Order: sequence, then C-alpha cells, then structure tokens
Amino acid sequence: MESNIQPLKILILDDDKRVSMELSEYLTRKKFIVYSTNLSSQAFDLLKKQQVDILILDIKLDEKDKMDGMDVLKEVKKTYPTVEIIMVTGFGDMEMVIQAMRLGAFDFLSKPFQNTEIQIAIERTQKFIHLQNHLQLVQNKNSLITKELENLVEKDFIGKSDKIKAILDMAIKVAKDNNANVLITGESGTGKEIIARIIHYASKRKDNPFCPVNSSAIPDSLLESEFFGHRKGAFTGATENKKGFFELADGGTLFLDEISEMPFQLQAKLLRAIEEKKIKQVGANKEIDVDIRIISTTNKNIESLIKEKKFRMDLFHRINTVNINIPPLRKRIEDIECLLLHFIKHFSQNKNVPVPEIDPNLIKKLKLYSFPGNVRELKNLVERALILSNKNILELSDFPITYNVERSDTPLIENLNIDENEKKLITEALNRTQFNQKKAAEYLGIGRGSLISKMKKHNLIIQKEVDK
Repeated sequence: MESNIQPLKILILDDDKRVSMELSEYLTRKKFIVYSTNLSSQAFDLLKKQQVDILILDIKLDEKDKMDGMDVLKEVKKTYPTVEIIMVTGFGDMEMVIQAMRLGAFDFLSKPFQNTEIQIAIERTQKFIHLQNHLQLVQNKNSLITKELENLVEKDFIGKSDKIKAILDMAIKVAKDNNANVLITGESGTGKEIIARIIHYASKRKDNPFCPVNSSAIPDSLLESEFFGHRKGAFTGATENKKGFFELADGGTLFLDEISEMPFQLQAKLLRAIEEKKIKQVGANKEIDVDIRIISTTNKNIESLIKEKKFRMDLFHRINTVNINIPPLRKRIEDIECLLLHFIKHFSQNKNVPVPEIDPNLIKKLKLYSFPGNVRELKNLVERALILSNKNILELSDFPITYNVERSDTPLIENLNIDENEKKLITEALNRTQFNQKKAAEYLGIGRGSLISKMKKHNLIIQKEVDK
C-alpha cells in the first residue's frame, strides 16, 4: 500500500547564514523540501510563489532588516494562516514564548539546539498539520473529542475501552467548570499532559495561556522568582523585572507536571496563592490578582507522601477538587490495537514511507506484554520498528519486547520501596539507551533536568554524553 503523503515544504528564515545552511542541509537529508533565506523580504517573496507548510523563524533578525521575528510572525499568520511557525531564538524567556504562542507560533526552541530537536519539533508540527488524516482510522468509533479540540491537542490519547471513554467524558465535563482544580494521576507514559490540554482547550480559558511547569526542574534558589516573579534589584542577578508562571498563566491554566516533586518549602506559598488568587513578586510591596486554573499531575501516591511529611495535606485537598486517574495500558488491552494502527499510520506519514501490513500474531503478542512504559513505550516501539524494518509487514521480531513479556496478575516487583525502585528504573533506562540522558528521560516520562537531579540523588555517575 503506497503512501500519498507529499514531503513537507519548510522555509528557514534566520540571519545567521551558518545556522540556516547547516539546518537546510540536515533537513534536506531527511527528505524534506527546504527553502532558506536570511532576509524577511526574500521570505515573503518566496511565500507568494510557493506553498510552504512550516516556517522556521528566528526571533532576532539582522538589524538592517525592516522586520524582526515577531513582526514576521504576525504578518505570516495574517496573510498565510495555514503556515505553521516554529520560533527559534538565543535570547528567549517564558514571557517571549507566551507572546509568540499568542500570536500563532506552534512551537518554540532555544538556541543552541541539536538538529534532532528541530526534527522532533517539525514532527510535532506535522502531526498538527495532518491531524485529520492521523485519526481517520479511529476517530469515529474511538474518540469522544470534538473537531475543535482535534486542532489543538495531540491525538495519542485514543482508545475504545470503557475506561478511556469515561476519562474523556470526565475531562470534558470538568472543562465546563472554569475554576475547578484537577489532579491527574497515573503511571509515566499514560498521557496525563494530553488530558490536561484537553481540559484547557475545551474550557472558556482556551484563548488564554496553557503554561506547563516541570515542578522538579527549577533550582531551589529560583523557586519563588520563577513562580511569582521578581522586581529589578530584588536579589543579585535580578537586572530587570520578570513575571512568574502565575502571571504568565493569568486567565488560563497553570499546568504543574509531577507536583509531588515540588520542594516542601514552596508548597505553603503555592497553597496561599491558589486560595487567595493573589501573588507578590520577590522584592515587591503590592500583591497582584491572578485568575488561573491549576491542573497537576503525579505518578506517585501523594497520600503516602503526606504520611511521610513530604507533601502538605491542605495543598493536596486544594489541587484535588477533581481527580482523574489514567489506568496503565496493561489494564486496558483492548486499546492496544487501535493505538498500534494510529502510531503506524502517524509515523508512516511523518517519515514518508508506505504503511506496512501487520502480522495478526503481533497484536496477539502485544496484548500479552506488560508495557511498563505504557502508551509512550508503544509509540517508541512503533517508531523504532518503522525505522529499522526493511519489510512491508511488521512482525513480532520488529519489536524488542523480551523482558517481562507475559502479563501477570502478580506485581512486577516485590520490593515496593519508592526510592529503591526509582534508582532501578533510572539505571535500567540509562542502560537501555547506552547512557543517553535525553532518551533515558523520555523513556521514564520526565524531563532531562529531572533525570539529572534524580541521578545526583541516587549517586549515579553522570557521564558526559557523546552526540549520537
């Protein structure tokens, strides 16, 4: 079965000729159709003549250029609304990110970035562009999400099980309440952030920011400043006024990923800000009113952390107005087949390869597998299989699932100590990825900063990575 998907057409606008040339060569090798220019006028001339899918745009253009990146962003989205824009900059901060997103940018990367990072951003954008095609196999019978939401969130959260349908139904219902705080629980890789985005974009807050925060990735010394902002001169290094996450998310949703990792000393201040809907910047005298919904996630048992005095009970009750628990994939095996079909079609389109057939035995065996990495692991397995397979059919041999293959009703581990098992999981992820920290973090469903922090906590050696 041949794929009819045409290669993406990408335009690069960056005043750094070296960056644009290297990026152009890399993307051309990846079979994209690439145009490159260093001037905004030339970019608009090309857009008049050529249909472009994605614009990779530097915010800071040459001083001689009549437009900066933000000006180009506004004009492109006004004149060519179907062109999706990935912003890149060496000078960005969160406020600039929010502004660019409000103006219509789809994604944002900070320089210096690796070529693989821009490729991942392009693949995310391509997913958005071809969203209707991605869901054609399953949307009618497996998705409860509206057409409007399909244009705003990833569609990896699909399924036909009653459990998934109930979760989506609950998410849509809670979205209608504009203020209810939500705690989403479940193992890593189950799709907690996707549900958070569904709630945001199905609510009246959809036109305001969705501000994601990794609760464990912020240094202790910057916690207050990052969450509440600071005034110029409030401390050494505070050379200008800065808004915190609460202000940046005003009117929208503050998404606190893995809130159980939040330092205990910040929890009381967070509780007060949520209760009173007021914050005070570091170094300021006056309080600022904020209007936000809090959506939090965790893959840990917060009630156990409360007993251990590691999490405040009052904060738990404040963020847990509604609890949505996402079951692991091994508890909803009827979703495996439709997810498999979805990911195969998705990656076939992204990589411009024919959609392969599927050995019926593959689906049977996958339903016996425990999927410790949940939906994210299935997605990674499918992508790997499509990259390495040289056949027109996917078989079990294309899926390296030789560990704990048979599902069992008994626990996968006998020792339930969180710290010990966290160390084992990190070590296993690092070994599987040959100590590639970025890939290991993706396996574990956490950010690279969080992984490094946890490696230090468990006295694991942090090796210097070699580009792969």
